[in-house]
Amino acid sequence: MLPFLTEHYGNPSSSHSLGRACHEAIEDSRDRVASLLGADRDEIVFTGGGTESNNIALKGIMMARAPVFEGHLVISAIEHPSIAEPAKYLEKLGCRVSVVGCNRHGVVEPEAVAAVLTSDTKLVSILHANNEIGTIQPLKEISELCRSRNILFHTDAAQSIGKIRTYVEELGVDMLTIAGHKLYAPKGVGALYVRPGVALEPYAHGAAHEGGLRPGTENTAFIVALGHACFLAGKAVEDASDRMADLRDRLAKKLQESIGAGLTINGSQAARLPNTLSVNFPEISGGELLARTPEIAASTGSACHASMTKLSDTLAAIRLTPEVARGTVRLSVGWYTSEEDIDRAAELMIGAWESLR
Repeated sequence: MLPFLTEHYGNPSSSHSLGRACHEAIEDSRDRVASLLGADRDEIVFTGGGTESNNIALKGIMMARAPVFEGHLVISAIEHPSIAEPAKYLEKLGCRVSVVGCNRHGVVEPEAVAAVLTSDTKLVSILHANNEIGTIQPLKEISELCRSRNILFHTDAAQSIGKIRTYVEELGVDMLTIAGHKLYAPKGVGALYVRPGVALEPYAHGAAHEGGLRPGTENTAFIVALGHACFLAGKAVEDASDRMADLRDRLAKKLQESIGAGLTINGSQAARLPNTLSVNFPEISGGELLARTPEIAASTGSACHASMTKLSDTLAAIRLTPEVARGTVRLSVGWYTSEEDIDRAAELMIGAWESLR
C-alpha cells in the first residue's frame, strides 16, 4: 500500500502519468482478485467493503425496473445483516421476500429453497459460510436449482474468502461478495464478482467508475492491498486451511477435556470453516467469561453485532435455547495463530469458567 499513499497519488481516471500508474496498479489487482476466484478480470467490481457489495447485488437486481418494485427475493435466516437489512428495505418498497430456515446444524437445505421459489423469483442469495458458527452451505446444489429455473444466484463469501477454495464456476454463482479485511486487506475495501450478462441497476449514481456500478474515485492504496492479499491467499489457502483446522480442533479438544459433555459446539455435524469455533459454555454467560479473559479477542456472537444481548438470528435459526445461547462464545484462529496461543486461550477460558460457575 505504502507507495500509493506517498508517491503514486494520482487519480486513476486521469490520463497523466500519475493517474496511469494508479490505473495500472488497480488493473493488476483486478487480475489478482479474479485469479483467486477463477474468474476473468472484467468480472470484478471494486467496492468499499462487503456490505456495499451485498447492497449492489441485491438492490441492483431487485430495483432494475425502478420506480416499479416487484419480484421475489429469497435469502436465508442465517445471513449477515448486510443481506438481511437490504432485504427488509426492498420489502418496504414492494418486493416480496422469503426467508428460508436452516437445519439444526446450520445448513440451508436445497429442498427448503426449492419450496419457496415462484414464477417471479428474481434472485436467491445464500451466504457461502455463516459468520457466527462457520457452517458451509451447499451452494452448488442450490445453484443448479436456480439455473434450472433461470433465477440469478448470489453468495456472500466474505467469511470464506482466503480460508477455503472459492472458485465461482465450482460454486455456480452469478455474483459473489468479498470483504477485504476478512483476508488481511484493510477495512474499507471489497469486491463483487458479477457474471457476464448479469444486468445491475446502480444504487449510487455518478461517473462511470467500475463499469458504472460503483461511482467515485477509486481508493488505489486499498485496492492494491486487496489484490496483494488475494495473491497471498491464492498461494497459501490450502496449507493455511489445514493448519487453522488443526488449531481449531486443538482448542475444542482442550475445552472439552476440562469442561466435559456440558460444553457443546454449534454446527459440529456440518462442514465448517477451518478457523471458526462456536462453543456453548454451560452454566455461565459468555459475556462474563470474556470479561474475565481480556487477553482473548473473541465475541459472544457475530462481531458485527456483539454488543447486542438478544439471541442472534443464527443461534435462533439453529434452535438454540436462550439458556444454552447465553453461554455462546465465537472463537476464531488465523494465519498467525500459534499452538502457544491456543493453549494459553484454553487455559484462560477454563479458569474463568471454573471461577464463574
